[in-house]
Amino acid sequence: MAKIAATVDHISGGRLEVGVGGGWYETEWRAYGYGFPPIGERLERLREGVEILRRAWTTGAVTLEGKHFQATDAIVQPRPLQPGGPSLWVAGAGPRVTLRIAAEFADFTNFGAEDLDEFLVSSAILRSHCDAIGRDYETITRSAEFSTIIGISRADVDARIARLQQRFEQVLDPGTAARFIRRYLNSVAVGTPDEVVERLKSREAAGLGYAIHYFPEAAFDRSGIDLFEQEVMPALEKNR
Repeated sequence: MAKIAATVDHISGGRLEVGVGGGWYETEWRAYGYGFPPIGERLERLREGVEILRRAWTTGAVTLEGKHFQATDAIVQPRPLQPGGPSLWVAGAGPRVTLRIAAEFADFTNFGAEDLDEFLVSSAILRSHCDAIGRDYETITRSAEFSTIIGISRADVDARIARLQQRFEQVLDPGTAARFIRRYLNSVAVGTPDEVVERLKSREAAGLGYAIHYFPEAAFDRSGIDLFEQEVMPALEKNR
């Protein structure tokens, strides 16, 4: 992975970012024949893996005698164009392990911000880990992902959600379809442009530095993305 990333960093002119996490999606693990180790083991692998990446990108070679991964003078040349390697994202809000790994290695974190209180708690834990190891907390950008449905009015938003529900019910069982719809109904980024801007600004004020938006309509309707670009993004830019 370190070698592939270094190659892509050269191909892209030094624009690559690399995201890693503990691997929560059991179906994907089993689909590729990896089994599904307990969470403790997955996080141990994450910790060793990000250390290998950082060492390889920084020095061009890595030796590590880990519990799960071993490397002996493994060469990664040419090194990435970006000094120290691509920006590293460590995703997850596990308070004892994942956020500690992020404090040590990450340039970006990614954890929930739908619930503002939960975001503030995770941020405080990340800060405490940074303080414990002498890392400048402000050098880590905190990010979150939002399901995003934008409509010109509340009625338009409701109609968009109803269309999504109809599509889901054609391919999913009713319970699963309903679960997706409930998630959208409660999302910070579902609403009119003014509503979404206000909620995202409150997250920015709490320290959110980067937002990843998933547009569930994108496969069949771009108008929500266009509305986000035309009305939400400029309003957020004015806030800076």
